[in-house]
Amino acid sequence: QVQLAESGGGLVQAGGSLRLSCVASGRIYSINAMGWFRQAPGEERVLVAGISSGGTTNYADSGKGRFTISRDNAKNTVYLQMNSLKPEDTAVYFCQANIFTRTAGGLTIRDYWGQGTQVTVSS
Repeated sequence: QVQLAESGGGLVQAGGSLRLSCVASGRIYSINAMGWFRQAPGEERVLVAGISSGGTTNYADSGKGRFTISRDNAKNTVYLQMNSLKPEDTAVYFCQANIFTRTAGGLTIRDYWGQGTQVTVSS
C-alpha cells in the first residue's frame, strides 16, 4: 500500500518559521497533486496549499505571502515552508496526495492522507 509520513512540526514563537516535509512511500506508480491541509481544534480541516505534478501552486488566503509549497518528484516528497508564523496558524497539519497505484486490475487512483503533525505558535 501507500503511506504518507509528515515531519517538521513543533513549537515556535510568533514570527518564527517551520518547514514541514511529507514523504510518500509504498507501491506508487505516480503522484498527481499534493497538498497540505490543517485542522485547528473544533474546526474543519481546510486546505493550506496545493501543488500539481507540474509545479503549479495554489494557496489559501491565510498563507499567501508567508507559506511556500514545493515538491521533489524524485523523492516523492512535498514541503511546506512557513514563515512569519502567527498564533492562528496553530493546528495539526496533514499531508494529502493523489496517487496512482498499480493493481492486478490496472491503475487505481485515490487520495492518501498522512497522520498529521502538530504546529503550535506561541504569542
